Amino acid sequence: MASRQVLLLAAAAVAVMVLLAPASAEVFMVGDAAGWTLKYPPTWTDGKTFVVGDSLMFMYPAGEHTVVEVGGAEFTTCNVTGNQGIWNSGSDTVTLNKAGRRWFVCGVGDHCAQGMKLFVTVVDVATPAPASPPESFSPVNSCLATVVLDADLTIVAHDAVHFDSEQPHYGTEGGVRRDPAEPGRSR
Repeated sequence: MASRQVLLLAAAAVAVMVLLAPASAEVFMVGDAAGWTLKYPPTWTDGKTFVVGDSLMFMYPAGEHTVVEVGGAEFTTCNVTGNQGIWNSGSDTVTLNKAGRRWFVCGVGDHCAQGMKLFVTVVDVATPAPASPPESFSPVNSCLATVVLDADLTIVAHDAVHFDSEQPHYGTEGGVRRDPAEPGRSR
């Protein structure tokens, strides 16, 4: 019963984080379906752009792995002494709050040497704020994401739907559905 409550709480927390995230920030689940485990794919960052304000979500069985932020030299040698941060809850979110390089490894045993390490370059995309919100402005992200965990809090499945681009039949623009009959509105 308690593990089911933890599972539901974790799923609700993920849903709230995704729904409340600013439209321009993205939450990346590290390793996708594999999560932050020994099966973590070394090519996970390929094709991804990490921007200031984005977050990395590390999902793993607590007690089996950790997330340790290190410098570049420590990353190469898998040295976790002199680390810049350590997380071990099994559901850790790290906000990418400045541009530059960030290095993360698992500090358990030889997991780093086995490839459980992550390097990202964070870019600062400065865009001028509009004078007034666009007509399709919405404080809610137009994306719905789900994560399914088993009793050990291992990710079993996850998916996301971006309504504007992937579900055009809903007729949303910027996450908002407008009534075409409303005066001054057209689609």
